[in-house]
Amino acid sequence: MTDVVKPLTPAEELAMHVSGAMPGAVDNTVIAFDEVTLEAKADQIIPLLIFLRDDPRCQFQTLIDICGVDYPERVQRFDVVYHLLSMRKNKRIRIKIRTDETTPVSSAIPVYPAADWFERETFDMYGVLFNGHPDLRRLLTDYGFQGFPLRKDFPLTGHVEVRYDPEQQRVVYEPVKLPQAYRNFDFLSPWEGMNEILPGDEKAKG
Repeated sequence: MTDVVKPLTPAEELAMHVSGAMPGAVDNTVIAFDEVTLEAKADQIIPLLIFLRDDPRCQFQTLIDICGVDYPERVQRFDVVYHLLSMRKNKRIRIKIRTDETTPVSSAIPVYPAADWFERETFDMYGVLFNGHPDLRRLLTDYGFQGFPLRKDFPLTGHVEVRYDPEQQRVVYEPVKLPQAYRNFDFLSPWEGMNEILPGDEKAKG
């Protein structure tokens, strides 16, 4: 009795095709929810993007997004994630590369001009540097903003607060002030559980 060979899914075929054609660029492939994620080498991101855009079996000609993910416990703390769409093939693919705070990633603008503002946003929120970007400056935060808001170690309160000063008739920046009177933490976090009786709970015992 011969074993029945299960046919490959379209996602598995795509993953095998790309990893086989670009073995020096792709370290690993992951398939989840019928979508392919390629874990790639950062220094090979441009050749990989060109292949995914131009290969007849891929034709990922639309850049949907570029974003960052922060893992502060890693030496290369950032993932830079690219989402591509092939409208001709009705497929999506995700590419992940790793970098750190000082090593720039090659800009994808020569391959996908739409990468311009996506890379600026990733720089603004995470501090990821993109080599070859024609205008790498902050996009969402204000002038003179300090830090990178989506890093895991960025304080929830920020560094400065902004208000309008009627005497100076202009917007002023001041260090964040958190008076203790407004930070009265009496109880444990609800996610940690509560052993004490909260005020008012004693009425329920009757």
